[in-house]
Amino acid sequence: MMAEVAGAAGPPARNTRPRNRRALITAAAADLFYRFGYARVGMSDIAEAVGVGTSALYRHFAGKQQLLTRLVLTEMQPFAEISARVPERGLDAVVAELAAAALDHRQLGVLWQREARHLPEEQRDVLREELRVVAGGLAEVARAFRPELSAEDARFRGWCLFSVLTSPSYHQVELPRREFEQLLRAMVVVLGEQPPQRFAERREESSALFAGRASRRRLLLQAATRLFADCGYTKVTTEDVGAAAGIAGPSLYNYFASKQELLGTVITRGSAWLEVELERTLANVPAADEALRELLRSYTTFAFDHGRFIDILVSEVGHLPDAERHRARQTQHAYVAEWVGLLCEARPELDPVRSRILVQAALTVANDMARTGAVRDVAAPVRAGTALMLATDVQD
Repeated sequence: MMAEVAGAAGPPARNTRPRNRRALITAAAADLFYRFGYARVGMSDIAEAVGVGTSALYRHFAGKQQLLTRLVLTEMQPFAEISARVPERGLDAVVAELAAAALDHRQLGVLWQREARHLPEEQRDVLREELRVVAGGLAEVARAFRPELSAEDARFRGWCLFSVLTSPSYHQVELPRREFEQLLRAMVVVLGEQPPQRFAERREESSALFAGRASRRRLLLQAATRLFADCGYTKVTTEDVGAAAGIAGPSLYNYFASKQELLGTVITRGSAWLEVELERTLANVPAADEALRELLRSYTTFAFDHGRFIDILVSEVGHLPDAERHRARQTQHAYVAEWVGLLCEARPELDPVRSRILVQAALTVANDMARTGAVRDVAAPVRAGTALMLATDVQD
């Protein structure tokens, strides 16, 4: 059942008062929000997972929004605390602790990128401020590797490190704990040891995905993409989309039968573009390592030009009807599988599991950089992602 939380111990017996009940509540909520999504989990589900009545939850949290805010803050906090320990603990120890924290708090990426979109703007601002603290701490970790880094380069690497450490949130691949931590440590090291770099001028997001004659259908797709990404699918109505496109309400239904169809079309169009680029690259670049570099360059360029589509792909696919959702996720998995196959070809010492972890880290860097706008130079995340895939030491 939904409220069953993984763990051998199970929920505490009802009518008991464990001292760590607040921590149990946030752990149960994190697991349920991660697995099922914030919108599909009620306070009663969380109460059942913890083994208390729903009223007991409200003695700790005023509601589901406050609970989500608190647990995302709780998931972020260890990264800031660990990063501050470099002077006393040393760089190697801090890198090891960060890798362990990445697996201890594996839900963080999804909870922040997907579920925190349900929060009011003022609560999201609280989370953004904490995220800046975390990224700032990780920038200091980067400086411990390379004291000569510019402020911009250190800041960029701090965000890249956050992307790498949260990348396991976006897949279900498993390794033995020691080996997984070792691989995460190696990814942190390969980013930290990259030579200093300069950045090109800021790129602005383009609208090439829907370029061409501004037909009413294209205007609706552009408006839907912008609104779904900026406001979240559940908060947008078809009337909002029509108004943003300058099209009178009922006229929208001449082009799309429903809001779900609009969402499905946006996702299908973006995914098709990536598929075409994949086929073009595989056909024209025979060497596996060069094909990976070209794929990462074209993907990162697409992500920078269409950051809102990446927002939707990460956060809104779950709102599609079951069959379309399954098909969209199959398409994503097949796309990533092509990268994994190329990486295994380029680096025969890698198995598919480690290749998948490295590919996801590179894609997460590109996605996060496109979404946060920390750096708008395509070449920067391409260099970082290439190093992660092709230079990370995976030897025992």
